[in-house]
Amino acid sequence: MADYYELLRVPRDAGQEDIKKAYRKVALEHHPDRNEGSRESEERFKQVTEAYEVLRDPAKRARYDRYGKEGLRGQGGFGGGFDFSDALEVFMRDFGGFGGFESLFGGRRGGNRPMRGKSLRLKLPLTLRDVRRGVSRKVRVAVLEACDGCGGTGVKDGARPHPCANCQGSGEERRVERSVFGQFVSVAPCRRCRGEGTVISEHCQGCHGEGRTRADRQIQVNVPAGVSSENYITLRGEGNVGPRGGPRGDIIVLLEVAGDDRFTRDGIDLIVEVPLTFGQAALGADLQVPTVDGDTTEVEVPAGVQSGEVIRVRGEGLPELNGRRHGDLLVRFAVWVPERLNSEQARLIRELREVEDPAPGKIDRERRRGFWSRVREALG
Repeated sequence: MADYYELLRVPRDAGQEDIKKAYRKVALEHHPDRNEGSRESEERFKQVTEAYEVLRDPAKRARYDRYGKEGLRGQGGFGGGFDFSDALEVFMRDFGGFGGFESLFGGRRGGNRPMRGKSLRLKLPLTLRDVRRGVSRKVRVAVLEACDGCGGTGVKDGARPHPCANCQGSGEERRVERSVFGQFVSVAPCRRCRGEGTVISEHCQGCHGEGRTRADRQIQVNVPAGVSSENYITLRGEGNVGPRGGPRGDIIVLLEVAGDDRFTRDGIDLIVEVPLTFGQAALGADLQVPTVDGDTTEVEVPAGVQSGEVIRVRGEGLPELNGRRHGDLLVRFAVWVPERLNSEQARLIRELREVEDPAPGKIDRERRRGFWSRVREALG
C-alpha cells in the first residue's frame, strides 16, 4: 500500500486540521456511492481511512514516521482487520453522524436506499501444515436471513409500510438549537422511523417487524497457502441481510495460525532445533528430522558439528503468499551434555579428557560454511 501521506495528499509536516480536511476530500472522492459501487474505489476508501486513523493519532503517527507500517503491528495498528464497515464508521464518527453522511452523497434513507446488513467476523484456526498446503474449510455461522413470513418487509400479511409522517419519508429531521453563539441547525436520523423513512403499523409476527430471522448457514472458506495471522479473508455479500430488504453485509474471516512446539516460523522459513549427543556431534550421523507435513527428512550431520550450527533443507519451509518463492527448513543443532553419568561413561570420558585437544579460544563457524552460502546471505 502507498505511503499514508501520499494517500491523503498532505506533506509529512501537515497539521491535524490539514489531515482531517484532506481525508474528507479524498474519502468523498473515492466513496463507492460516487463511483457506481466500484470495488477499486471501495478499496481506496478503506486505504485512505486507515491512513487517516493513523495520522490523526500522535502516538501512532510517531511510530509510523519512525518505523513505517510495520511499526504499527501489535501496537494498536490494523494488522489486516480494517474492513469497509470500519471505514464507514470512522467517516460517520468525524463528519456529522449518520444523517450528515448520507446527505454528502445527495441520497436519502428510507425506501430509496435500504440499510446494508452488518458485516460479521469469525476466527478460523489454522496449523502450519494448513499454511504450507492451503486448505478449504466449511464453517457454520449464524446469520440474519430475510423473514419467510413477510418476504423481508417486516409487515404483517404482505402489506406495505407507509411514509413516516414525522420526516415525510426522508429519513431525516432537522433540529434547531440555540446557544449564546447563535442558532445551529443539525440534520439527524428521524427519531420516529430511525432514519428509514417508513413506518410499519402492523408488524410481522415471525420477525416482529425486523424483516429478518436468525438462521445457521454453512459457508466455505478457501485459504491460500502462505498465510499468517496478520491476514484476513473477506467473503463479499455472505453476511447478514439488511433490515427490511437491505443488501447483505460481508463476512470477515480472521486467520489464526497456531504455533507448533517443533518449529519456529521466520517468514517463509521454519527453524527446528535438533539435540545431538557428543558422539554424534564428534563423529557425524544420519538423522531423521521432522517436517511440517508430518513426515521426516534425512539430514546428514557432518563430523565435528558445533552447537548452534545450521543446515538448510531446501523447499521444506512455507510458500510465499501469492508469490513464487518457497521457504526452507533450517535445522539448528544443539549438543546435549548428560547431567548424570554411570561409572562406565564417567571412566571413558575421563580417559578422553586425558587425550583430547584443548578447546580453541573461539569457534570459527564461518570456516565450515561454503563460499556461495556466505555470498547468498550477504545479498539477502
